[in-house]
Amino acid sequence: MVNPLQYLTDTIEFPPVDTANEDGLLAAGGDLSVARLVHAYKSGIFPWFEDDRLPLWWSPDPRMVLFPSELKVSKSMRKLLRDKAFTITKNTCFSKIIHECATAPRDGQAGTWITKKMQNAYQELHDIGMAHSYEVWLDNVLVGGLYGIDLGTVFCGESMFSKVSNASKYGFITMVQELAAQNYKLIDCQVYNPHLESLGAREIGRDSFISNLEGHNNP
Repeated sequence: MVNPLQYLTDTIEFPPVDTANEDGLLAAGGDLSVARLVHAYKSGIFPWFEDDRLPLWWSPDPRMVLFPSELKVSKSMRKLLRDKAFTITKNTCFSKIIHECATAPRDGQAGTWITKKMQNAYQELHDIGMAHSYEVWLDNVLVGGLYGIDLGTVFCGESMFSKVSNASKYGFITMVQELAAQNYKLIDCQVYNPHLESLGAREIGRDSFISNLEGHNNP
């Protein structure tokens, strides 16, 4: 039986993930401190809320993930990669990437969950080396990018944006190939997304996700 929504205290502990409701909502409240965010991600939990008030914490079942060995690259994307259609950099303008992700228009969304407080919190994670950005450039103009949380051999993708066709996909594929070469085991994509499914991501049970997470993230 799923318990009623729990509200967090000053401690960084979360309820067991199997107490989340059918949508994956686990808890509300608390802060966005580095300690709480790190503990959340290492526990298979992430914040996601559309306003700047009470944080909501999620651990959905099933979980959308990409195993790097299952990456799908279309023929057209392989040509773009061979031709080096875009230039990719890493961590050269993290704050710009997260701002662009926050302000990018989304189908069916009037606002953004990447509030100013969220941007500041992830900037702190970046400052300690746990959050990374990948930038996509065309003729020295920033045209796409993505960012996420690095747990060791698990990378938790957070958001991406694209201003020209294929820019974010190019950046995502490049990132996955780089992480695969470094023996990363899993890319967390959080919830179902048809765009990521086309790139090889799939849903797995939450228990399986947590097992993968516990086996591969940093102590």
